[in-house]
Amino acid sequence: MSDMHHEEKKYSIFQIAMNLTIACLISGVIISGVYYFTHPLAVKNAEMLLKQSMRELVADADDFKPVEGHENWYAAEKGGETVAYLVPGEAKGYGGAVKVMVAVSNDGDIIDFSVTKANETPGLGTKAFEDDFRSQYWGKSSDTLIVTKDPKNTENIQAITGATITSRAVTEAVKEAVDAVLEFTGGE
Repeated sequence: MSDMHHEEKKYSIFQIAMNLTIACLISGVIISGVYYFTHPLAVKNAEMLLKQSMRELVADADDFKPVEGHENWYAAEKGGETVAYLVPGEAKGYGGAVKVMVAVSNDGDIIDFSVTKANETPGLGTKAFEDDFRSQYWGKSSDTLIVTKDPKNTENIQAITGATITSRAVTEAVKEAVDAVLEFTGGE
């Protein structure tokens, strides 16, 4: 049999700490560089997605301008005149906060809305994000935003079977946005 000598390298704590420090510094520089180059693109894409989602809510608008003094509010303009407001709303749903962006006409009628954040039960609560449910809101005013389980009541919002809490949360969030626009415009 042959004699094999295996030498162990011994590192001091200082050498190990220096190696880790250098590795962290190099990683930090790489991450900073990636962030430096990608952050402007991410901001630009986020703005583009916001404009695209606002266009989907108010298709006939040609421009969207932030409303001064109101965070995340936008005035949808056509030919320089405000035709609608896009306003956020929020309420507590079954799985947490339900956040919506609501397009409201100057006279307080709902044009459309989109759910921007929710953690509702897949298959039940998520039906609130579909056109079948959302279409109930189109053209309605704040005073008709009441959730009902009566199928004969077409004036109000029909609850989703098995997702009444989500139905109420979406309706409360939309109503909050409509009422805020009415208060802002001086409507009734």
